[in-house]
Amino acid sequence: MCNRYRLSAKQADVMRACGYEPPYPEDVTFPVPREIFPTGKKTARHGLVVRRSARGNRPLEAQAMEWGFPTKVASKRDPATKLDKYVTNARNLSSSMWKPSIVSPERRCLVPFTWFAEPHPDGGKGDDDKPKQMWFAVSGQKIAFFAGLWRPTERGDAYAFCTTAPNDMVAPWHPKAMPAILHPRDLTTWLDGSADEALALVRPFDGEMRHQVATPDQEAA
Repeated sequence: MCNRYRLSAKQADVMRACGYEPPYPEDVTFPVPREIFPTGKKTARHGLVVRRSARGNRPLEAQAMEWGFPTKVASKRDPATKLDKYVTNARNLSSSMWKPSIVSPERRCLVPFTWFAEPHPDGGKGDDDKPKQMWFAVSGQKIAFFAGLWRPTERGDAYAFCTTAPNDMVAPWHPKAMPAILHPRDLTTWLDGSADEALALVRPFDGEMRHQVATPDQEAA
């Protein structure tokens, strides 16, 4: 499960990576951190997503949202007690949690990243004194995009991203899953295509990637 990733890039560059010239100044800053962690019941944490605007000819827009769809799960101690949980990774896209978003183009989004992490199988702490990770990036792309989904909630808009089987780069380190990464040519199809066209893009990434144990620098790409 990918529950940690980085976006070390200016928002203007994120929009240009989508093929859209942003209408805001180069130095504008959205209130999101460069390293993104899942949201929580007490602490709302936000990441940047790109989606279609509902206005006019539906241009692309950047939006800060909470990372994690809210749901209720039964307590292990008392199954009758329901606990809040925020789900960050969408795997079973036919489930009632994800299907309304996958079938509606207006509920799909792009989640920009520069690096994403999977827990290192050795365990222990990394060089940043947090749990040790293996970090992955897409070669030749300063900014890449996960296939994202979003929905309105009582606390505001929230997002998650789709996961799929791991490719040959990720599998040795995390054999269960990896985020669904979109090729640049597929961004528009993800945002505007039919449900079947979108589902066809949720697959192991077949592009070139690189990985490292060292925590990426804030400006690393």
